[in-house]
Amino acid sequence: MSVNTTNAILSGRGLTKVFGFGRSRTVAVDHVDFDFHQGEIVSLVGESGSGKTTLAMMLLGLQNQTEGDLYFQGEKRDIRSGRKKRDYWQNIQAIFQDPFSSYNIFSKVDNVLLDCINMRGGRHLPREQKIEMMTEACRFVNLPFQEMTNKYPFELSGGQMQRLMIARIFLLKPKILVADEPTSMIDAVVRSTILAMLMKLHFENDMTLIFITHDIGLAYYVSDTIYIMEHGKFVESGTPDEVILNPKEPYTQRLISDVPKIHEEWDLTTAEVPSQQ
Repeated sequence: MSVNTTNAILSGRGLTKVFGFGRSRTVAVDHVDFDFHQGEIVSLVGESGSGKTTLAMMLLGLQNQTEGDLYFQGEKRDIRSGRKKRDYWQNIQAIFQDPFSSYNIFSKVDNVLLDCINMRGGRHLPREQKIEMMTEACRFVNLPFQEMTNKYPFELSGGQMQRLMIARIFLLKPKILVADEPTSMIDAVVRSTILAMLMKLHFENDMTLIFITHDIGLAYYVSDTIYIMEHGKFVESGTPDEVILNPKEPYTQRLISDVPKIHEEWDLTTAEVPSQQ
């Protein structure tokens, strides 16, 4: 089944995710519609609990939707079999917030990268060519492969592990990359380097980048389109200038006002403080 998604690479119609039943029922994502295009940089912005990470998990095929449909390249996504899911994952990959939980701690760096080469059909390439490809991927993220080989991920720093995740993406070259708070757990010095590497991947491969973030500044400076999420719904969307400089929704306005500004008093009157029982 195909749908008119205006040449979108990834689309959703009425996408919904519900957890639990009865009194414990929680609607994490509530009937959202979207069209993400090839080469577009999209930011999904919202507070913790807004539903943005749950939506990302559905985009990646790591959680099933309760209602609604997802379309990849205009066709209804079908990942019901292991083979179809692997084929889909060749086109969409992710970098997660916590690099320390993103790896199998018993798998060495070489195997992490070899798995990517094998996934792209290079299983039968000569060993020397595979080493050359792994070396090139590590060079892209400023990691000397000779210093990485035979190491386990837990022997690396957080910044090195996040760069290794980007080296994986360099080898896999997916059409879509979901970056879920990719810089929130690393220090400020490394953060700009990681973002620069992601942007370079985007420009060199015409890759669609989907940032999951609460960072309004990041969303404004890197995005083509911004979606603001509150309680599982998209409450506002548009270009960065439309959404950030001319916000229409009170929730968006509050998110922007909550960002501390240098040389201005920080207004805490809009902050939501839990009631004391």
